[in-house]
Amino acid sequence: MSNNPLTPGIAAQRLPAAAYAQNFGDLEPVLDRHEAHVAADRCYFCHDAPCITACPTSIDIPLFIRQIATGTPEAAARTIWDQNILGGMCARVCPTEQLCEEACVREAAEGKPVEIGRLQRFATDRVMDKGVHPYSRAPLSGKRVAVVGAGPAGLACAHRLAMHGHDVVVLDRAPKAGGLNEYGIATYKTPDNFAAREVAWLLQIGGIEVRCGVKLGRDVSLDALRADYDAVFLGIGLGGVNALRVAGEDLPGVRDAVEFIAELRQVADKAALPVGRDVVVIGGGMTAVDAAVQSRLLGAQNVTIVYRRGQDRMSASAHEQDHATQTGVRIICNAAPVAVLGTAAVEGVEFAYTHDGPDGLVMGERFVLKADQVFKAIGQALIAPEGLRGAKLDAAPMAGVWTGGDCAVGGADLTVTAVAEGRDAAEAIHAALGLK
Repeated sequence: MSNNPLTPGIAAQRLPAAAYAQNFGDLEPVLDRHEAHVAADRCYFCHDAPCITACPTSIDIPLFIRQIATGTPEAAARTIWDQNILGGMCARVCPTEQLCEEACVREAAEGKPVEIGRLQRFATDRVMDKGVHPYSRAPLSGKRVAVVGAGPAGLACAHRLAMHGHDVVVLDRAPKAGGLNEYGIATYKTPDNFAAREVAWLLQIGGIEVRCGVKLGRDVSLDALRADYDAVFLGIGLGGVNALRVAGEDLPGVRDAVEFIAELRQVADKAALPVGRDVVVIGGGMTAVDAAVQSRLLGAQNVTIVYRRGQDRMSASAHEQDHATQTGVRIICNAAPVAVLGTAAVEGVEFAYTHDGPDGLVMGERFVLKADQVFKAIGQALIAPEGLRGAKLDAAPMAGVWTGGDCAVGGADLTVTAVAEGRDAAEAIHAALGLK
């Protein structure tokens, strides 16, 4: 039944109990040993491998695949983690079809690349499942670094700094560490509490203290951090959600897609989470796809993604778009919201067909989609803490402060890019501390 009498179309327990476990199980189970060897044998081990160039963290992909092929997955995992300490999560959520696998010469020659992502997961999972952490700390430096944000950028930065012998305190406003990996990725991509398990594994390096429930600008100031620590890294992500800026968007039944995904990631019983019968998701990125697909998996009957430009302009990859349509999600492109309709609660959304004009989008014929639940997924914006201004933060906004991840200029809204920026910032901090 509905949790809110104003939104009778939004209800929990739409499916049989057994369906939830099946729907939110592992999307792509890990390869077994034989499957991994067969997949590894397809690699040409290119000397000038384009897959390495296409990887934001520059993992030596041919090397780790060769290590799998020769029966040393532990060495393969170390090759991965040397560049990407969150390689386990990235193996699950990276858009490999747009990055390393798209660059694979097998893709160019045959239209079927080496399964780099699944091979990466095979190697990292085998070592993590044994509880092994292959890194140790350098002699203690006596330096202390504050890392604000326990997402991919902050965790990667903290781990690399700890390896160099620095003591690190990680501050995060959320109740749990993990950031995007914990709160912002579809549940079926990271089942079995993998994000939290990866954080616990990463912290085995030692020298990293995580303090949750601490918000920059509310509980601690940037000036205080600069005074108390030898360096500060900001990996605060993006805290604001863009508004539709149309009439009716405050009606009950309209909510931010990122909040819905976060709630789904944390709820103990998926069946208890209410979802509409007719769901409309506005946006064209991964958040829109994740919200739409998971609405279907929760039992929504009709789910539609509406994007204001052409399908080729959607930031969600073609692979993810295909997954959405295979799940039963309809995608409508070249349409922008005009108004959210309803009296006591949302009843539909009015859209106008669009096309590109010399001065931007041109609105045309209008149509209405029935909806009892609407998710806004049109992007996020930085809510800058006191003392920082701008839509995105410069790499070094002030002396002694570094930034990385989605909050930084050039942030690409990808876990793997955030990891690279956090890792590189840690090396820059280490050098600036005069210990390199």
